[in-house]
Order: sequence, then C-alpha cells, then structure tokens
Amino acid sequence: MVTNIYVTNQLRKYIFISAQEGDIYRLLFHSDAHSVSSLKMAARKPNSTDTYNNLLKEIHSGTLKPVYYLFGEEEFYIDRLVEAFTNLVPSHEKDFNFDLLYGQEVSVAKALGIARSYPMMAERRVVLVRNFLQMGKSGEGSLQDFIPYFEQPNPTCLLVLFDTGKPAANTNLGKALSKNKNVGYHHFEALPDYLIPDWVIAWVDTHHHKRIEGGAAQLLAQFVGNNLQLLSTEIDKVCTFVDASEKVTEGDVKKIIGSYREYTAIELKEALIKRNLDQALYIAEQMLQHAKSDTGELIRLVGFFNSVFTNIWQIRRFVEKGWQKNQVQSELGIASAWYFNKLWEDAANFRYGDMPRIFEALLDADRSIKGFSTLDSTSILFLLIKRIIG
Repeated sequence: MVTNIYVTNQLRKYIFISAQEGDIYRLLFHSDAHSVSSLKMAARKPNSTDTYNNLLKEIHSGTLKPVYYLFGEEEFYIDRLVEAFTNLVPSHEKDFNFDLLYGQEVSVAKALGIARSYPMMAERRVVLVRNFLQMGKSGEGSLQDFIPYFEQPNPTCLLVLFDTGKPAANTNLGKALSKNKNVGYHHFEALPDYLIPDWVIAWVDTHHHKRIEGGAAQLLAQFVGNNLQLLSTEIDKVCTFVDASEKVTEGDVKKIIGSYREYTAIELKEALIKRNLDQALYIAEQMLQHAKSDTGELIRLVGFFNSVFTNIWQIRRFVEKGWQKNQVQSELGIASAWYFNKLWEDAANFRYGDMPRIFEALLDADRSIKGFSTLDSTSILFLLIKRIIG
C-alpha cells in the first residue's frame, strides 16, 4: 500500500475515482507523462482476512483479552466473529452466562452492570454489544463510563463491542480503546479488488473442499464485486451445482451466476492485454448490445479496468525498483500462485511509462460517463480501448 508520495511542483496530478467502488487512486506523474515520481513503500499491513484468521486462532486457543472492539465496513467477518464468540458459551449455559445487547436499546449503566456481574456455575460469561456507539444517547450513563472498566475489566467476563465506526482517535474513549493492553482493537476494512480472486480460491478450498479455476475465480470477482457475503452466497450456489465434481470451471460460474452473454470483461481484458484492437472492439460491441443497460455496463467495465491497471501499475513500479517476483507477490499479499502469475504475465505486456496514458484515459472515460462529454456509451468505450492499446 502506498502511504507517502513525494512530488515536485512540476508534477501533474491525475485522480481517477473508480466507478465501481468509489475508491480514489491518486497517481502523480511528471508533466511529460513518461515517468512517475519516487514512491516510499510501507510494509504490507494485515488485511481483514489476516485479522479475521488471527482472531479465530485467539478464540480457539482460549488466550483472549477481556475486552474486544471490532469495527469496520467488512461486516462479513464481523458477523462470523459474533458467531465464534457466541459459541464460547455452551448452549446449556447461555440463559445465564450469555448476553447479546444492542446499543440503541440498552443504557450504558445496564451494559456495564451485566459486564461486571459474575458467571453462574461457569468459568466466564460472554457479553456482546452491537452498535456500541449508539449507546449513551438515552438512559443512564455515557460511553466515557466504559473507560474505567477497560482499565480494570471483570476477569470472568469477555466483553466484545462491535460497530461500523470508531470513536475519534483524539478522544479519551478512542485512546482507551486503541491503546489499552486489555482491549483487542481490530479494524475490518473492505478487501481491495485485487485480492478478491485470491479470496475466492481460498474460500472454495477451505469451506467446500473443491478447486476453482483461476479464471472462474476472476469471473466471480468481476460479476459480484468485493461484497464477501454475496460472494460466499454465490460460491455456495456454484459448489452445490457442481455437486460431486472436485473442480469449479468458468462454465459452471457462467451458468449459475446468470450471465449468458457471449463475452465477459475477462475476455475483453485478455484482448486488451494482447493489444488485439479488432477483437477488443468486437467484444466490447457485443457486450454493450447484450447488456440490460449500456451505461451500467460501461460503469462496471471502467471500474474493472481501473482495478486491472492498478495491479499492473503496482507490479511495474516494483519491477522498476529491481524487486524479484517473489518479493512483489509477498508485498501484494497474494497467496494464489496461479492468480499472481496471471497478474505478472499481464503486467509484462506494459511499460512503467504506459501508466500515465492509461490512467488518464480511464479518468476521461469516467468523466464522460458522468456527462462531461457528448459521446454515447459505445464511443466512450471504443475510445478508451484505443487509448489503452496505444
């Protein structure tokens, strides 16, 4: 992940907003559009999958902190952790030693009273609080009252707090949650697009004990996006469809996901990578003709290509730095050898100096979709393809 970008006054800024996700990629190029400014890279930080797996290990090992605060937009993992924490209390003890509270329904005083109470005929009780930040808006107490509890928690109670957001880092509550040794503080961000095919491959393997083709995983990622809950549901459908077969193919995915178009974004990408202009234009035309909404299809394609060329850009700049292939794979955090090899092959077809031109073309297409052009959808897509191929 890029954390610091050093620029000079001569740099020209391109900002491309992904039509699919709303993510902002700030790429700062020299005004001659042939070289990129130096970038300071940080070591890869754990993503939500890493955090989830580490927390599961903690739960299964029994070595738990007395308090956890879990937050973020990746609710798929948070929901599964709610289930894991719930299962720590045997079913015959739940009436006395388990509480699931909702911040909008319970006062701070009541929640703290439950957390401070001792388990009945058991070693511990578990108290889960969802929508934590909504607590304290009515009833007794304020969220600040939790701070003393974090300092001296009940050793026989596991208190787990959940929310999509977090208290401001400069507040007493924010500091108490993020810096106290008694609190496990974990952020679950949405997985970036480039990790989704890898996630699909791993999920199919670990939860369905099947092998999914790399192309099929890419297809699922392109059709569904990075919504892990929806992805897991679609994976369930596909794996049920293949039944006894140990392998999931692209054909299986096309049948179940409901896309009966002759061509997909993956095939259009392959034509672009090979710089086959005639084939790319033909596929693009067919896709728009078979789409329910050509504007919607164009938005999805621009978002998809933004993700594709962000991957290529990352790989090319590492290569420019002299990094070896295994170093790049480790930095990007991609476990699947097949998927990374495919990204590596795609990146080999472009130069580092191609990136400014390609991202500027994507930016212009994005602006055209939003009404800053008189071109129709077909013309916008054809022009984008021509500019990417060069």
